Amino acid sequence: MRFAPKHLILLSLVLPAALGAQRSHLQTDSVTQIRPPHYWRNVSLGFISSILAHEAGHIVTAYAVGGHPTFGFNDGRPTIYSGIDAQTDPHKQFLFSSAGLNVQAVMDELVLDVPHPGKGGSFERGILAGGIATAYFYATLGRNASVSDITFMAETSSLSKTQASLIYAGLATVQMFRISLDHHYANFFMRPWSQPGKDKGGMNLGVAILPD
Repeated sequence: MRFAPKHLILLSLVLPAALGAQRSHLQTDSVTQIRPPHYWRNVSLGFISSILAHEAGHIVTAYAVGGHPTFGFNDGRPTIYSGIDAQTDPHKQFLFSSAGLNVQAVMDELVLDVPHPGKGGSFERGILAGGIATAYFYATLGRNASVSDITFMAETSSLSKTQASLIYAGLATVQMFRISLDHHYANFFMRPWSQPGKDKGGMNLGVAILPD
């Protein structure tokens, strides 16, 4: 229902903590993280692509059910309006409101399920991070906003906000579990860290956790 600056908040919170380096390489007096060329650029592009696909899902669905989507602002936030009367056509509004999260969920499933070259690459890591972060955001902090997708889904269906939140957060949790078991996505949630001359290592999880 909306494309708001909160997606920038998602980007800043999720990318540093959720996506680790592909592998670590030790050099003489320092730790050097070896990543593919343009790793973080590609991760960011994947994340942004997931958010844009979310918004495109809203727009395409609005036209598909006969709505006329428009762009405006709600409390200063850029918003996509469906052009559908939710009172007379609640089912159409429900399809519109759920489309964004549905598109991201399908994208994530395709990335995880369909065999393809370069599986586990930085761009698709960004796509997965975008879909998972958005689902968790709407299931928690974003569920009660006046133009929230979860709010409109609850108002135009038999689902409560809690039920709708659990559906999408549950799917995101399953996807995270699958990622954790797939070696292609090693270090997705954290990255190893080591230091010359030390027999113990640590890990980087958003911030560096260093050994004694």
